[in-house]
Amino acid sequence: MKKVIASAFLFLGLTFAAQAQETATPNIDPNAPEIKFDQTEIDYGTIEYEGNPQREFKLKNIGKSPLVISNCQGSCGCTVPTCPKEPIMPGQSAVIKVNYDTKRVGRFDKKVTVTTNGKTPSVVLTIKGEVKPQPTPAPTTK
Repeated sequence: MKKVIASAFLFLGLTFAAQAQETATPNIDPNAPEIKFDQTEIDYGTIEYEGNPQREFKLKNIGKSPLVISNCQGSCGCTVPTCPKEPIMPGQSAVIKVNYDTKRVGRFDKKVTVTTNGKTPSVVLTIKGEVKPQPTPAPTTK
């Protein structure tokens, strides 16, 4: 009798484990859009105080259906991304613009999270660099 009960528990345990494995692996649509970036990190290098804050991440939809970017979020208020509002058709390219506040002196390493309907639903982009100190004004003579 103990063997029958032990066998029943073993069978039920294996059945639940197999079902859990099936639900843990999502089915990926083979026709889903797919985002591909030229680069996922931009190094500003050393830039001047109040220097050019804008950089661009170029992307392409290499999937088989329209790519929709539902959200672009900077890791702080000093990093402001601008993403395309319209769907990006298969084979088409687009640009995500990122502005960094170059009035913040010192090194920076910031992230932009891009959320899409693609095979990879979330992509993290990185900007980094260093902003030089504000130049001191030349003394005025009278």
